[in-house]
Amino acid sequence: MTAPGGRPTVKCLVWDLDDTLWDGVVLEGDDPRPFPHVPPALRTLDARGILHAAVSRSDHAAATAHLDACGLADWFCAVRIGWGDKAAEVRRIAETLNIGLDTIAFIDNDPAERAQVNAELPMVRCYSADLAGQLSARPEFSPAHVTAEAAGRRQLYRTEWRRRQAEEESGDDRREFLASLGLVMEISPATENDLARASELTVRTNQLNSTGLIYSEDELRRLSASPDHQIRMARLQDRFGDYGIVGLSVTELTPAESVLRLMLMSCRVASRGASGVMLAHLIQQARSEGRRPVTHFVPTAVNRNMLVTLRFAGYAPVGAEHRGAGPTVLEVPADHPTPEPGGHVRLLVRNA
Repeated sequence: MTAPGGRPTVKCLVWDLDDTLWDGVVLEGDDPRPFPHVPPALRTLDARGILHAAVSRSDHAAATAHLDACGLADWFCAVRIGWGDKAAEVRRIAETLNIGLDTIAFIDNDPAERAQVNAELPMVRCYSADLAGQLSARPEFSPAHVTAEAAGRRQLYRTEWRRRQAEEESGDDRREFLASLGLVMEISPATENDLARASELTVRTNQLNSTGLIYSEDELRRLSASPDHQIRMARLQDRFGDYGIVGLSVTELTPAESVLRLMLMSCRVASRGASGVMLAHLIQQARSEGRRPVTHFVPTAVNRNMLVTLRFAGYAPVGAEHRGAGPTVLEVPADHPTPEPGGHVRLLVRNA
């Protein structure tokens, strides 16, 4: 178990198109072909769970039609093509995918475009087009864990794109939209088949993360077998499809307390209220077992929303006499009502 250090691995590579993805300029009538190294790069990174997106100065209809004609369109989960500022479009890609800018990489043949993106978004890593075939060998494009779910991440994000389009068409009534999704969360103990994904979540999830602790598969396996610990996984689905495994909790059990050492939820479902549902279940379970619900929280540069979520669930800082060095300790006071998981999310709990 270690605290994360250094920059996170890349979650999404944003491609320029003309003279980067393919050899020529679509609007100049070149009918450009993809560079030979591009399809292998797309496949290799996609298999590692790294997403692809496109930001390019061109006519949207012409460029997307050419992507499709080249057989490349399905590799991309987000596309922003027009004549606007590329840094602004890269930022919109991050917002669309709901991932941090420090997990975005940008590749472009034009040094002026790279310099502009670098100046406005210094957390985004920029690469020249001639490095496209070499990126897969770089450590920032080599996640520590590559699971079956990671290899299918592109389809999850393409499904999320359809959800976002439906949300835009639903208007301003957010409650009605969430109710229309038919959200179902399943919480169950981690199995052997879950451990790789659970470990990957501790590495990849930074925003809705209570302590930032990283657990290896072996550590999670040991804790899963311990009677003094509980490892819980959360899976979410709706009428559009399966979000996959999105949440993880690591709880230490003492005779008097149920101590949440780590609680995290994928940022992909941050707007669905999933964190609150899982926390409500954990609080309810702790109390049903006669234990006081306690959690640890370690602030980082990006996890402020997790603290807000914990407070909304009922966790409050313990008294000063219980504080010491290390993480902030919060508890659900004895007089706080036990929350009821639910609302617009139907909860299924499996105990084995």
